[in-house]
Amino acid sequence: MSEIIRVETISQMTQTMGLEEPKHPLVYVVDMKDFNNHQDFKKELPTEAMFAMGFYSVFMKDGDCALQYGRNRYDFDEGMLSFIALGQVIGGAAEQQESEVRYGWGLFFHPDLIRKSELGKKIDEYNFFSYDVHEALHLSKKEEDILNDCIRKIEFELEQNIDGHSQKLLISNIELLLNYCNRFYERQFHTRSDHHKDFVTQVEHEIKAYFDENKQVDLGLPSTKYLADKVNLSANYLGDLLKKETGKNTKEHINDYVIHKAKNILLNTEASVSEIAYDLGFNYPHYFSRMFKQKTGLTPLKYRDQNLN
Repeated sequence: MSEIIRVETISQMTQTMGLEEPKHPLVYVVDMKDFNNHQDFKKELPTEAMFAMGFYSVFMKDGDCALQYGRNRYDFDEGMLSFIALGQVIGGAAEQQESEVRYGWGLFFHPDLIRKSELGKKIDEYNFFSYDVHEALHLSKKEEDILNDCIRKIEFELEQNIDGHSQKLLISNIELLLNYCNRFYERQFHTRSDHHKDFVTQVEHEIKAYFDENKQVDLGLPSTKYLADKVNLSANYLGDLLKKETGKNTKEHINDYVIHKAKNILLNTEASVSEIAYDLGFNYPHYFSRMFKQKTGLTPLKYRDQNLN
């Protein structure tokens, strides 16, 4: 069983991994070649040790690399960018063989750096920190160059003596990098549109199958996590994918199916609103009635009356 080692500060990370001491206590950039050259620390750790970081991590990998993320192992191809959220468990894959990293970098920044800034207020809006590694951002050469330029500016600031401008400039360049990543992810959703349409179809199939098997009676409405697990995506990535493809997130797809099913029951049975609500997985009938009216503009009974008379 893997042992999870909690690393709360950047200084603790550099000490644990035998890296150069940080020039700034809250921001660190590492060249992946240097990172791979400091692997002796693993010999002193428990077999298959994993790490839970107390700060945000962004990895650019170019070359045959591997990373253990949660319980899964992922191989990186060229030009892939992955994001690790606070507390997410990561580590080097136990079965990883020695491999050459042509280039790459890791960016780490502590939440204390951005806590009082505008970036701190909106950091949760960058959904890609909650994506799984296999949902990494695939970069073009031009996109790589843009992000590498952002990293060079961050490194430049880290080389300077800390002054009254340091924190603002570091945060600005980190935010610039993250905003470019938002743009590039949106491009990726569009360029992979044909592939993503398969996921839309699969989600719709899984919603229907859930109700066909009457799982809602015991388990309630299907959750976004349930559907994401069914299609092997993270909940946030699936929601963003559906939003880009259909204009509706996962929850809206579930609700649309519920309303569609409710309409059929209302017009083809004499079941009461409460009976229909419980049958559809609602614990409280008034939640069902409120959602139905929000979607159709009518209460369930009004909808029945108008369409049967």
